[in-house]
Amino acid sequence: MLVSIIIRTYNEERYLAELLGQISQQRSELFNIETVIVDSGSTDNTLKIAKNYDCRITYISKSDFTFGRALNIGCQYADGDYLVFISGHCIPTNDQWITELCRPLIKGSIDYTYGRQIGRNTTKYSENQHFHKWFPPYSKIPQEGFFCNNANAAISQTTWSKFKFNEDLTGLEDMYLAKQIIESGGKVGYVSNASVYHIHDETWRQVRIRYEREAYALQQIMPEVHFSLPDFFRYFISSILADSSAAIRESVFLRRILEIVLFRFNHYWGTYLGNHEHRKLSNKMKKHYFYPLDLERDNYNGK
Repeated sequence: MLVSIIIRTYNEERYLAELLGQISQQRSELFNIETVIVDSGSTDNTLKIAKNYDCRITYISKSDFTFGRALNIGCQYADGDYLVFISGHCIPTNDQWITELCRPLIKGSIDYTYGRQIGRNTTKYSENQHFHKWFPPYSKIPQEGFFCNNANAAISQTTWSKFKFNEDLTGLEDMYLAKQIIESGGKVGYVSNASVYHIHDETWRQVRIRYEREAYALQQIMPEVHFSLPDFFRYFISSILADSSAAIRESVFLRRILEIVLFRFNHYWGTYLGNHEHRKLSNKMKKHYFYPLDLERDNYNGK
């Protein structure tokens, strides 16, 4: 059997070599491994690094990019019986990662798996709390509900071919696909042993845009979900209290309190903005959601 690891990239040189190095160290007697890069116009050393590790490379233009479309291009390009998705700024924590992630698929007990995410030394405190909540140290095979995350996930070529990723969403294409699978009688599983470090070195503006983009997408997945201004204040305050309580227990409160407030403000203000954005996705909005650093440069240069 062949497993294809699919990585979406755009200027991912900072962690890509470490990621590909860890992929090359994966141990499995069950299958062979290929790595596929789907690049959307990197201008740094991303493609050079990918070529040094003998990755197969395909491309998507910025104007055509969505997360789902990039993944579909990568899946179509890949030769694998099983398709593994990992972010260009995630690093497997051990050499059994891919075996653990794919094992439930190979057994036929699960249709779509996702693995644990943990922070590293640069991870913001509140994001670490988020990882603890959504990616616990125990597996759920199968799980209830359709939460899933393509920063660290796997699916069979057969299941992907049946459903494919939604190419119009601005995010949460993983949850949309998981919902389709479950509604058709399939199963989603969480594999805690298949863990990665997920590194978000983001500005506060990027944090806000990430949650705004996901909330905008959630409108199409769960249109019954509404996030009001009172909801913003309630979640903002309660999350600060919860994070602060944890920080006090860990004796890091004074060092982390400002970061906690800024993260949770941008988290929930972005969620509020995205839930209340009802315009059709324009090219400017796409650039805002998918390439925020490029938009900042354009604004700085007066474009």
